[in-house]
Amino acid sequence: MSALVVGITVFVLAAFVGFELISKVPPTLHTPLMSGANAISGITIIGAITAAGLGNTSLAQVLGFLAVVAATINVVGGFVVTDRMLEMFRSRSDREKKRE
Repeated sequence: MSALVVGITVFVLAAFVGFELISKVPPTLHTPLMSGANAISGITIIGAITAAGLGNTSLAQVLGFLAVVAATINVVGGFVVTDRMLEMFRSRSDREKKRE
């Protein structure tokens, strides 16, 4: 089998397994899970920067750049969602102080 077919197979299987695992997580665990996912996405950014920098062709550099952008969006979005979820547990006076 070619490397492309193996890569696509691994990607599809990982997507199915990830969906099944995430759908079984209770809502009380979503915030800690999101924090872990942000840490993993931070590592992904390092890998994407490496891939973009070591790309031998312009296609590899473009794909590496797109990987950096996608991973950065994932990290920022994860922190925004985590912050909003944690804000639900803060008292009203703490929320008002934060907005000032």
